[in-house]
Amino acid sequence: MFKKFAKIGGLAVLLAFLLVTLAFTSLEYKNAVCSTIEINYEADEVIKVDRTELIALVTAIDKDIIGKDFDAIDAELLENTVKKHEAILDAEVFKVVTRTDSASFKGALAINVKHRKPVVRIFAGNNNYYLDKYGGKIPVSINYAANVLVATGNINEEYARKELLPCILSIENDRFWQAQIEQIHVQKNGDVVLIPLVGDHFIEFGTLENYPQKLRNMKAFYKQILANDNWNKYKSVSLKYKDQVIAKRR
Repeated sequence: MFKKFAKIGGLAVLLAFLLVTLAFTSLEYKNAVCSTIEINYEADEVIKVDRTELIALVTAIDKDIIGKDFDAIDAELLENTVKKHEAILDAEVFKVVTRTDSASFKGALAINVKHRKPVVRIFAGNNNYYLDKYGGKIPVSINYAANVLVATGNINEEYARKELLPCILSIENDRFWQAQIEQIHVQKNGDVVLIPLVGDHFIEFGTLENYPQKLRNMKAFYKQILANDNWNKYKSVSLKYKDQVIAKRR
């Protein structure tokens, strides 16, 4: 019985503490104004939207945000606005209050950002953009550059996302191919040519149909033939025909 009363008493104390904390938090917000906007993201992210651009994005929605009462700021609206930026994968906007003295409080609007990570850069006519692994389109900017695989040629956005991207992800997830392939070119007839980083040859890949098997066949060819310092003996290697690797000598 004593343990039961003790448990009830403990819950009552916890409830009282939470009520006092919430009341104090409400008082903080009531007396705090937004004095600054803080942009936070991981330092090692490849894509980084300039902080001034993100602040401009927020102040375009609420131009009077600096100096505004905290309880009048719509953090959810600002968060959804930041998330719409093409280079941003996810974002969180929240309010932080610190005490400056016994009677006043200082507020900061914190914006935590996670940027998209590009896996390929597309050059197709006048179109120039990055794609992440989810197919998210990332605009090119003078504020960042990513050292990723390049795709050129006859590429529209639907083809890039639905057909080209799965093959690119297979290349990126394989250490051998990640180090070996630097460019993919799509010809007008839909055939694909791979440009390797090592060796003075190109790979006629054909269509992207059955690309996993083609990559396996090509890797086996590299290991058996080209590993013996034969990198420059071949002009091209064709994978266009099922279960065949056809190499043309110079």
